[in-house]
Amino acid sequence: MPVLVDTSIWVDYFRGGEKSHKLDDLIDENILVINDLILAELVPVLKIKNQVSIIRLLLEIKKFNLSIDWSQITEYQYKCLKRGLNGVGIPDLIIAQNAKQNQCDIYTLDNHFKLMREILNLRIYC
Repeated sequence: MPVLVDTSIWVDYFRGGEKSHKLDDLIDENILVINDLILAELVPVLKIKNQVSIIRLLLEIKKFNLSIDWSQITEYQYKCLKRGLNGVGIPDLIIAQNAKQNQCDIYTLDNHFKLMREILNLRIYC
């Protein structure tokens, strides 16, 4: 089953952090995926740091196309707000929607996803 790797994991991984240690397993198993939103968050910083080889590798990862259903994003935000979960950004809601559309887990360090897990019935990779 594919696992959508969120920006927070990549940032920790590139910094040599310990919280993203399972990423190596996902790479070895060839089950990680990415999308254009996550790439848009990562690539500009990597370009500034002249990390061309890392960008090239990221672009080779299987990518889920984004098919944004704005009425569903609105409903997700409504459900979160109704349950008292404020401050969830639209990018996080789009990533959640993309994972649900593709029936995959999300590997993340972002607390918003963990808090949205029950509200939106997300699968979080642990």
